[in-house]
Amino acid sequence: MSAGRGLWITLEGGDGTGKTTQAALLEEWLRSQGWKALRTREPGGSEVGVLIRDIVLHHRGDIAPRAEALLYAADRAHHVATVVRPALDRGEVVIQDRYLDSSVAYQGAGRVLDADEVRGLSLWGAEGALPDLTVLLDLDPVIARRRLDSAEKPFDRLEAEREEFHRRVRESFLTLAAAEPERFLVVDAAQDADEIAAAVRARVATLLA
Repeated sequence: MSAGRGLWITLEGGDGTGKTTQAALLEEWLRSQGWKALRTREPGGSEVGVLIRDIVLHHRGDIAPRAEALLYAADRAHHVATVVRPALDRGEVVIQDRYLDSSVAYQGAGRVLDADEVRGLSLWGAEGALPDLTVLLDLDPVIARRRLDSAEKPFDRLEAEREEFHRRVRESFLTLAAAEPERFLVVDAAQDADEIAAAVRARVATLLA
């Protein structure tokens, strides 16, 4: 995927780490520098994805772990084919909130499924596509939960999981980052938002150069 004309950046991390904020700040900076940027997310970055997002995050009943993993993979396959690849072919910078690393962490570690199988499923659906840069916003789940509580909005299905679930998710993200240091940038999400944004911009600038 990185052989194309565009640049693909994904943001990962647990719930409450500030991915949405950092994606917006990065988009604003890129546009100020004259780059065409597309901000998107998984699930929910396409019309089909919006429907899948409502199921996986807001369905009131239980969803079997393997079914949940398959739903995320289905969204990913459609999203990459219809949104990400076309934007990269147009030479744009794609800023994406979550990608396959989230499935490995949440459905693999969180739901205690085989991480390699979960990753393989997503890679098959996305035809092997991997981003040029993955920014991991790392934060203690206890602090992240306080942030979510202060937002005073209902939790989705994953946000509502127990602390042990979110600790497994965090450990999985860090393991993934350690295994692919050339792709990952790990940032302490306890820092001020502007400090985080500066670190992200510095890494992105080297890729754009």
